Amino acid sequence: MEKSFDPRVVEKRLAGFWEKNGWFAPQGSGDPYAIMIPPPNVTGTLHMGHAFQHTLMDALTRYHRMLGRDTLWQPGTDHAGIATQMGVERNLKAEGSSRLDLGREKFVAKVWEWKAQSGGTIEGQIRRMGNSVDWSRNAFTMNPDYSRAVIEHFVRLHDEGLIYRGKRLVNWDPVLQTAISDLEVVSEEENGKLWHIRYPISGGGTDGSGSVTVATTRPETMLGDTAVAVHPEDERYQHLIGKTVTLPLCDRQIPVVADTYVDREFGTGVVKITPGHDFNDYAVGQRHQLPILNIFTPTAQVNDAAPAAYRGLDRFAARKKVVADLEAQGFLVKVDDHKLKVPRGDRTGEVIEPFLTDQWFVDLTRKTLPDGRPGGWTAITQPAIDAVETGRIKFVPENWSTTYFQWLRNIQDWCISRQLWWGHRIPAWYDDAGNIFVARDESEARSKYQLAASVKLTQDNDVFDTWFSSDIWPLATLGWPEPTEALRKFYPGSVLVTGFDIIFFWVARMVMMGMKLAGDIPFREVYVHGLIRDPEGQKMSKSKGNVLDPLDLVDGIELEDLVKKRTTGLMKPETAPKIERATRKDHPKGIAAVGVDALRFTFAALASPGRDIRFDAGRAEGYRNFCNKLWNAANYVLMNCEGKDCGTDDALPVALNAADKWIVSRLQKVEAEAAEHFRTYRFDLLASALYHFAWNEYCDWYIELSKPALREGDTPAQRGTRRTLVRVLETLLRLLHPLMPFVTEDIWQRVAPVAGKAGPTIMTQRWPLPEPKKVDDAAEADLAWLQAFVLGVRQIRGELDISPAKALPALMQNATQADVDRIGRLKHFVTFLARIEEPYFLEASEQAPQSAVALLGEMRLLVPLKGLIDPAAELARIGKQAARCEQDIQGLEARINNPNFGKAPATVQEGARTMLEQKRRELAALKQQEERVKSL
Repeated sequence: MEKSFDPRVVEKRLAGFWEKNGWFAPQGSGDPYAIMIPPPNVTGTLHMGHAFQHTLMDALTRYHRMLGRDTLWQPGTDHAGIATQMGVERNLKAEGSSRLDLGREKFVAKVWEWKAQSGGTIEGQIRRMGNSVDWSRNAFTMNPDYSRAVIEHFVRLHDEGLIYRGKRLVNWDPVLQTAISDLEVVSEEENGKLWHIRYPISGGGTDGSGSVTVATTRPETMLGDTAVAVHPEDERYQHLIGKTVTLPLCDRQIPVVADTYVDREFGTGVVKITPGHDFNDYAVGQRHQLPILNIFTPTAQVNDAAPAAYRGLDRFAARKKVVADLEAQGFLVKVDDHKLKVPRGDRTGEVIEPFLTDQWFVDLTRKTLPDGRPGGWTAITQPAIDAVETGRIKFVPENWSTTYFQWLRNIQDWCISRQLWWGHRIPAWYDDAGNIFVARDESEARSKYQLAASVKLTQDNDVFDTWFSSDIWPLATLGWPEPTEALRKFYPGSVLVTGFDIIFFWVARMVMMGMKLAGDIPFREVYVHGLIRDPEGQKMSKSKGNVLDPLDLVDGIELEDLVKKRTTGLMKPETAPKIERATRKDHPKGIAAVGVDALRFTFAALASPGRDIRFDAGRAEGYRNFCNKLWNAANYVLMNCEGKDCGTDDALPVALNAADKWIVSRLQKVEAEAAEHFRTYRFDLLASALYHFAWNEYCDWYIELSKPALREGDTPAQRGTRRTLVRVLETLLRLLHPLMPFVTEDIWQRVAPVAGKAGPTIMTQRWPLPEPKKVDDAAEADLAWLQAFVLGVRQIRGELDISPAKALPALMQNATQADVDRIGRLKHFVTFLARIEEPYFLEASEQAPQSAVALLGEMRLLVPLKGLIDPAAELARIGKQAARCEQDIQGLEARINNPNFGKAPATVQEGARTMLEQKRRELAALKQQEERVKSL
């Protein structure tokens, strides 16, 4: 083997090797196992969330593939309507053109060109991370077969009366001029104002006593008010219910209604109701049958429904004029500073406008019986609720089912149309009279509705919301609506791996549509993972400068290149200096390369179910050392076993010592633990168990324990230790392979022949299963005692700064018969590892000399100090260490007591306090050691 592990060389070679040989495709003989990849945006790049999620899915896929199951990990990408159209429009703008200049057909062709150029980026990055998806089945939501499935999906639901076109309030982005989903709206707290406005009571006085005061954060929307509301139990205003007030600036009379929506404690307890521009007000308006007045154009300018003085003004310019006019006419009571949640589009950053517009909706609220009669069975949502309530679908962790139920039981009809050009165009045609004809294509529309050739039809300009096209992802990727073999075998899928943030938008909708269209659930389990955050617990965002590119961690990146990467192409260039400062602070030396395996293992180690993950690049560097540890262990094993008798001939005698039996016994238990952790999706516990066994038990302890037998043992003993060394390593590589595919494959191909294993790749080897008969509790008890003995001696060496090469005298006091027996059985291990002289058992009557002491149960392990150390030199050494420790304590205390320390992040405060306690313990130990030396 090469002297050290170079992940760049290994990763490049093996990624192509696996894919070329087709080992990612289903090929097992066992039960089917299927995972559908949550499709990333085709024009995107791999971010930390993708890398984390894909690591978990790939680990599950590789594990079940090694169990012999017929395993499919279905890959694919989403056409990402808004993001993709925005990207192409930016390019056109830079060229001095626009989509309107090109027209729809040429613009869509331009998008396909861009997709061909940039769409493979994320697929290449998925390959880089070693993800074993079946690339032969790679799907794209705009491919012809998938598009046909989307159209079929729409037509079937429409023909059942479950899709309709209507005018309702939606999230509207005035820049994109399209409806958007709730998931595409980011609401963050911002500084604003609260305007208090006087509404005169009709027929009341003019001195203000005959008026009510409302408070609003959006005074411009008062132009669209159609009522004011009070709480029905608010005694202050019950006399006004049913009366009217005069709407300032508009000279309209609007009613006073009573509704429990009103918070009596907020402001004056009177609220303005603008059904056309607020979702809560819209609901109030529906309950009270209020008119809905839309006062904005699609570009958020005031339209002709408002008074002439405000028409044509941008909504924020209109706000200034409305406030000025209210003040001039004596209607403005006061203005307060106020913090409020402002909804902004995640793509444009523009304030989102609740907007009344014609859209296509899926009916999720109408209740019918299966035969169509009115009843108590909700057509689409109830089967999705039943699937989880009855346990057909299981959430992991289970508590996320509450979130799922909450959304489904409070669901509203779903807006599925978008005013874009890139996407699946809605298969609806209009005649000149505005009649709507829904069919799979225009030819079918004419036949279905018996339309003459002379009837002119125009197709709807809108496209589907991408969530609508992706809610059939588990079906369409397997060939639905055709009854394909893949659909029969892999539907329902085994598990969906996803973040909690799209339980509403994707998980529930896939269940609804799977039950509706296929009559079965789309997956049996939903494993919900947390979101990746920075080390301080903050959400990663470009504007904060704390985003990490997973491939920067894999390959490493210099500081200047990282700064340039983060500050180039920002939507708001003025944030560049802030991001540069943050980058230089967090990564003063850039980012060190860790390789794919180390990054994947980090993700697994952090994957506690349902919890957000604080990602620390330093931890990934630690797991890079783990890869090197495995590599060095393999080097040792091959140097001692390759070309030698490793006990593969069953006719030759093999002798196993206590260490051999111990490591084999521990391996059985780790195999059982690993299977259980995969079953329960405890990737964090899986990584911990494998890391401890590999690093501590195999690499640190067993490799050292193997040396006496290899150097001094007879032939059967050497044969037994070699066989144990190579077989346990080979098994360990298989256990680690789902988490660390590259390093394990590379080592396995070298170790497998020595272990008597055959096969071209570790990927198709069987997953290790425990053999209970190989569990040896006695050997484990012996080795636990041996480890405690050796660690006791090493602790004494460390405290007294004694060279590891110096053999120490060792006295045993209060030894039990079990201790005596173990010394007899394990003497060669004890003297070799602890580096001690002949062990001596003190009689009960013997006086122990002044010694350093380690406790092993009832037995005291003594190392006499006289003649072992120079007291004067040792006291001087201890004094220097104590002085440094006291200096550190003073510095930490001063830092913690600083008044500004409380402003530091919680993790920084906690770290400083932990370090202070550690230094105090070190100082106390040094003082005790000083007293012992003084007594010599």
